[in-house]
Amino acid sequence: MATTKKAWSTREKLDRENSVTRARLLRAARSVFERRGYARTTVADITAAAEVSRATFYVYFASKEDVFAVLAAEVRDGFLNAQELTGLDADDPHAVARATVSAYLDAYVEHLAFITVLQHQAITDPDMYALWEAIHSHPRRRTVRYIEQATAAGLAAPVAPPEVVATASGGMIAAFAPAVANDPADRDEIVSHLVTMYLGLLGITPEAPSVA
Repeated sequence: MATTKKAWSTREKLDRENSVTRARLLRAARSVFERRGYARTTVADITAAAEVSRATFYVYFASKEDVFAVLAAEVRDGFLNAQELTGLDADDPHAVARATVSAYLDAYVEHLAFITVLQHQAITDPDMYALWEAIHSHPRRRTVRYIEQATAAGLAAPVAPPEVVATASGGMIAAFAPAVANDPADRDEIVSHLVTMYLGLLGITPEAPSVA
C-alpha cells in the first residue's frame, strides 16, 4: 500500500511539473518580473497576469522566490543548450568559435531582460547571487574544458589560463548583448568582432576574409 501511495505521489508531482497551467504561470511570472522587477512583483501580480487564482499558484509553487528560481534554472539551461552544437568538426576551432559565440550571444539576447532583473537583485540578495552565478558557471566550465582540450590537441595556445579566457569571452558577449537587443541589424557584425577577439584570446589566427 505504501508503495502505491509513493507511486501516486510521484505521478502527481510529474503531472504538476508538466502542467499547461504551470507553464502559463511561468510565462506570466517571467513577464511580470521583467516588467516590474523582482522586489515589486507579488504573487497577486503573477496570478493576475496568468488569470488563475492564488490557490492555483500554490499548487505549483511555494512562493515568488520559488517561481523565480525555476525561471533562473530555465535561463541557465538555455545557455547550456546554446553550447550543444551538432554537426561541427571539433578540430576546426574557427567553426567552433563562430558557432559557439553566435549561439551564446543569441541566448544572452533572448534572456537579457530576465538576466537584468536577476543581476540587479543579486547585488543585495545572496540567494539571487547564487542563481546568477549558477547561470554563468555551468557554461564557463564547459568553455574551460573545451579550451583545455583544444590546447592539449595543439589547436590553441591561450594567452591566459583557460578559466580567465572563458570568463573574458563570456564577459565580452554579455557586454555586447544589449547592443544587439537594441538593434538586431548589428548582430552579424558584432558576432564577427567577438569571434575575432575570442580567437585572439585562444591564440588562434582568425581566418582570412574570403575574396569575392
